[in-house]
Amino acid sequence: MAKDAPPRWDRKMQQRLARGEAAALSELYDRFAPLVHSQAHRMLDDESAADLVTREVFGYVWENPDAYDPKQGSIRSWVARLTHRQSVRRLRAAEPSPFARGEEGSEDGEHGRSEDAAARQELEERVLRATAAARADYIVASMPAPLRAALELAYIQRRDYRQAAADLGVTADEARRRLRLGLQLLATAGTRPLEGSEPPGYGRML
Repeated sequence: MAKDAPPRWDRKMQQRLARGEAAALSELYDRFAPLVHSQAHRMLDDESAADLVTREVFGYVWENPDAYDPKQGSIRSWVARLTHRQSVRRLRAAEPSPFARGEEGSEDGEHGRSEDAAARQELEERVLRATAAARADYIVASMPAPLRAALELAYIQRRDYRQAAADLGVTADEARRRLRLGLQLLATAGTRPLEGSEPPGYGRML
C-alpha cells in the first residue's frame, strides 16, 4: 500500500496547526475531508450525521493539534481514527435507552431486559460491520492508484479483466494481478467491495 503523507509533512502540519495557522487547517481539510465524510457516512448511513462528524473531527484537530503523535503513524491515520471514534459514539448515542422504550417498570421486566440485551447486541454487530466497511473505504482510498483503478473498473463499472486491461492500457495478466493485490489488501479489513458478488470474468481471485 502507498505510504501516507511523509512524516516531515505530518510534523510540519502539526507545527502549523499548533501556531494557529488557519491556512493549515484549510489545507488539511481539503486533503482529508472527503475521506472523513466517506468513512462517517459509511458507518452512519446518514448524510447529515456524516457532515456533523466531519465538522467535529476537524474542530477537534484544530483545537487539539498536540494530541497527534507522529510516532503513532501519519496524520491521515490519526484523522481516520478520530472519525471512527466519533462515528461509533454517534451510533451508540442514537440507540434508545430502556427508559425511552418504556421498558422500566413494565410487568414483564424479564422480557424487557431480554429485548434490551438483544438491541445492544444488534448495535454492537452494526458497529462491527460499519467499522469493517469504513476500514475498507480507508484502504481503497489509501492504496496505490493502479490497484484502486482496477477495483473500481471491476466492481463499480462491472468490467471483465480483458476490458479492464484495455481501459488501463495493460495486459490481461497485469489487470488480474492488480485486482488480486487490491482484494488482498481489502481482506485485511474483513470485507470486500460489493460483498457477495464477484466481478465478471475474474473467477476466484484469492
